[in-house]
Amino acid sequence: MTLQPAATAGPPLFSLRGIVLRFGKVQALTGVDLEIRAGERVALIGANGSGKSSLLRLLHGLLPHAGGAFESHVPPMSQAMLFQRPHMLRASVRNNVALALWLKGSRWRDAQREAIVALDRVGLAELAGRNARTLSGGQQQRMALARAWALHPEVLLLDEPTASLDPTAKRDVEALIADAAQGRTLVFASHNLGQVKRLASRVVYLEHGRKVADLPVHDFFHGPLPEEARLFVKGELV
Repeated sequence: MTLQPAATAGPPLFSLRGIVLRFGKVQALTGVDLEIRAGERVALIGANGSGKSSLLRLLHGLLPHAGGAFESHVPPMSQAMLFQRPHMLRASVRNNVALALWLKGSRWRDAQREAIVALDRVGLAELAGRNARTLSGGQQQRMALARAWALHPEVLLLDEPTASLDPTAKRDVEALIADAAQGRTLVFASHNLGQVKRLASRVVYLEHGRKVADLPVHDFFHGPLPEEARLFVKGELV
């Protein structure tokens, strides 16, 4: 049984119909139907290997699908993706952010100035000259958020952005994500159900590459669910 969300006004930013995605002989996504509209905050949940990261990478244009139909109405430079372990160039914190702006078309001098503004927003301006690879995990995620913010994206895609952080860093990064999501579309993968309740307006539950449930966040946590999703929420899924 697949539960569907209530209809949302407006055309979809992303539309998936019967999506199949494979890695060699391994099928990561099977027959996924999904629409995401502007302003939604969609949480992707499910056990490891359920297809959450693959779906995010498909939305970001990093993976080709092997079947079905995928439409994106978001220009590539109008969306940004944060990974669980963000890539750090062997360069200063400022230049890691400035490079993204330069690639988007800003002059280098302007990019460096805008980078400092973005770093100040996440509390890292004083570390602008430090080698980015020396930052702590929480600081690296904050820098990655600054890099995304600086691009003024329409859509933010986040892959377990707080999974490897200590509790204090998790709270800090989650607060920054909530701020960054204001006025934007947010799609994020998370194992933290409390975080899902705080950040999401809608929950998509995946299992073995299939979409099992798709509901407004209140209905997902307080209404009837397919058995697989119910066991996952209770922490009893084997």
